Amino acid sequence: MTIELVIGAVKAIVMVLLVLGLTTMMLWFERKGAALIQDRVGANRADIFGIGKRFGMPNFGIINTVLADPIKMFTKEDFVPDGADRFLHWLAPFLALFPVLITFAVAPMGDVLQIGSHTIDLQPANLNVAALYLLATIGIGVYGIALGGWASNNRWALLGGIRASAQMISYEIAMSLAIIAVVVSYGTLDLQQMCRLQGGVWFGFLPRWGILLQPVSFIILLIAGMAESKRVPFDLPEGESELVAGYFTEYSGGKQAVFMMTDFAEVLLVSVLIVTFFFGGWQVPWLARDGFHFPGGGHLGLPNLVVAMLEFVAFWVKVVIFCCFQILIRWTLPRFRYDQLMRLGWKGLVPLGLLNLVVTAFVVVVAGGK
Repeated sequence: MTIELVIGAVKAIVMVLLVLGLTTMMLWFERKGAALIQDRVGANRADIFGIGKRFGMPNFGIINTVLADPIKMFTKEDFVPDGADRFLHWLAPFLALFPVLITFAVAPMGDVLQIGSHTIDLQPANLNVAALYLLATIGIGVYGIALGGWASNNRWALLGGIRASAQMISYEIAMSLAIIAVVVSYGTLDLQQMCRLQGGVWFGFLPRWGILLQPVSFIILLIAGMAESKRVPFDLPEGESELVAGYFTEYSGGKQAVFMMTDFAEVLLVSVLIVTFFFGGWQVPWLARDGFHFPGGGHLGLPNLVVAMLEFVAFWVKVVIFCCFQILIRWTLPRFRYDQLMRLGWKGLVPLGLLNLVVTAFVVVVAGGK
């Protein structure tokens, strides 16, 4: 029991560090990506005691993102406006971030790793109803946003909180329908089992990934997930040109940084869901537990540790690719009007998700009957 607790703690710590580290790197990629798209240089000034300049090292703005800006943010004055609910004003950022972080507990980073007599599941928390857990934790994330807007005693923040509540509830329905269709297709709520079912190939070369089974669910989940993360073109809760900064208008310092971190963590979570459901999760084409099995019949044997490392790396590389894709969309498309946002959710994605679910259920029943 002690060994199991230690292994569980290590997996949890690794997952949290990965999530926090990747959110920071996404902020860096957003800055440099925006600069590239807009033909600018971007962040490139901060240095550590001039060491980079002294040795002629290129400065890509990483010091700005991972060191200078966090120090600046967390050392700023924590301002609370008059008339605000001080306790809820303090609590709201953490209520926004906490549900996102605990959702990563069921992210399958790899299959199983055999070390001696111990079998280590690379999924931090192996739940056989992980898909339901996802829907539950994603659903409570709106409380922190709504409370942040309401507790600030600011009408712009309140409007942002109301917008966020309406938007997240609306698109959560479409996201749920997409996930349910995937669950019906695979016949399991276990995310680890879904990844295993996406192993192997069709026709000797085509990976058996979920995107080929559920392309409509992929499109719905991608759009609804971006709306859930409240980023352009779905950033109506913030809407700088309309609401100053939306629900976190009256936030500064570390609490503002937590809200910003929540946005990037949600982008990362959407990418994890897309990779898990539609792109094989940790699966690598032609890679099995004993090594590579190539289409021509060749076999390259690999130790279990090497296979587990390849699966781990493959999972996070796929996740980073979709994170970068969402950031590129953020700097490519203009913001929706609010009526367009609601129309897309209720008249577009929800009916499409219902139709996709009905068709999926029909095909599964007919195929099962045969």
